Amino acid sequence: MVAEPVALDGVQKRFRAPVYHFIANPQRPFHLRLHKVFMKFSTPLQSARLIKRYKRFLADVIDDQDQEFTLHCPNTGAMTGCAGPGWTVWYSDSQNPKRKYPCTWEWVESDAGHRIMVNTGRANALAQEGIEAGLLAPLANYPQIRREVRYGEENSRIDLLLSAEGKADCYVEVKNVTLLGEEGQGYFPDAVTLRGQKHLRELMAMVQQGHRAAILFVVPHTGIERVAPAEHIDPAYAQLCRDAKAAGVEFYALACDCDTHGVQALAPLAVNV
Repeated sequence: MVAEPVALDGVQKRFRAPVYHFIANPQRPFHLRLHKVFMKFSTPLQSARLIKRYKRFLADVIDDQDQEFTLHCPNTGAMTGCAGPGWTVWYSDSQNPKRKYPCTWEWVESDAGHRIMVNTGRANALAQEGIEAGLLAPLANYPQIRREVRYGEENSRIDLLLSAEGKADCYVEVKNVTLLGEEGQGYFPDAVTLRGQKHLRELMAMVQQGHRAAILFVVPHTGIERVAPAEHIDPAYAQLCRDAKAAGVEFYALACDCDTHGVQALAPLAVNV
């Protein structure tokens, strides 16, 4: 379902799918603000202010009572433009006393007002739910989706393997995009990625064997309106993207949004390889 621009008063009448309580981002086109795919957090998130992120997996924050504590940061990337000191972070609390860091950083609001999901562990689930809901028409009508299936000659695991009787299998590699450039341009990767380069080689090999293969950029950043390989960061990855596209690998992007109650897959974004 792709929404058409309509007045807010008419939303419930024009859309059969439920409309959730996400705060609409006026920076993003209207048809990217509403859809039915919603992943709910187990409990509403809590907020704090970021002091610093360090050692990749840790972030010190301070809450409204001026209490400082440390969050687990589930993101192995550089997080460029996602971790400004003083920004509002939103975190989940596992209530698990056995965890050294029971609270997990989920998303952040930038000084420009953009919402950015930093928990990359949610990307694959968002991708699968978006595909199953038909948000990406070329990847629809695959009744079986398996995760983390071993494949290829470089000891890889595919994020999502789509299967259907009478159709070629479709190997989908999911990439989380949070690097914002100018005028809504999003980039991947935010650091040199040898692993990402390997994945592109594996996908090209799958196409050569008669399967389908795709890169799916999950974009949980409300300031990003389109996606491209980060030539200025990893030129080898950008070139491999061009080679992969020429070889038949498909490229898609899926816009997402988040609030204190959950994460939402919205609609496709343009990809320029």
